[in-house]
Amino acid sequence: MSEMKVEAATFRQVLGYYPTGVCVITALSDDGMPIGLVVGTFTSVSLDPPLVGFFPDKRSTTWPRIEAAGHFCVNVLASDQTALCRQIASPGDKFAGVEYTLSQHDLPVLGGAMVAIECRLETVVEAGDHWMVMGRVLGLEARREADPMLFFRGTYGGFAEVN
Repeated sequence: MSEMKVEAATFRQVLGYYPTGVCVITALSDDGMPIGLVVGTFTSVSLDPPLVGFFPDKRSTTWPRIEAAGHFCVNVLASDQTALCRQIASPGDKFAGVEYTLSQHDLPVLGGAMVAIECRLETVVEAGDHWMVMGRVLGLEARREADPMLFFRGTYGGFAEVN
């Protein structure tokens, strides 16, 4: 069976029909400053042991700094946090004016995040042009009831219930 060549633009367009949640992975850099990376590839992996995963791009300049920290926090964003998402996804001072607190594991938890999941880095595996990262959950908390931020067909949005 021969493999069909899949064009990157077609791959991105078609998979854009599958909505994903939006999270910010945070940690403290070696100089004690907060660092953050926006991902739309977060997932639960295992209940026993409790593992979660995400897939940072190999071109990311932030991921190696989070990896070096050895632990991270997954901040699940709400639909009203688009400006925060765009700021952290942009180059420059990602945390200028951003509200956050440090958790008991010394991890930045973003103000207004729906969920915070603190993890120790467990495994990093090469996965094409991304890394597959798994973290062992050290603690987690649902922080507020809100509509989740979703990424769908190239735009950010919320969730609408249908009865």
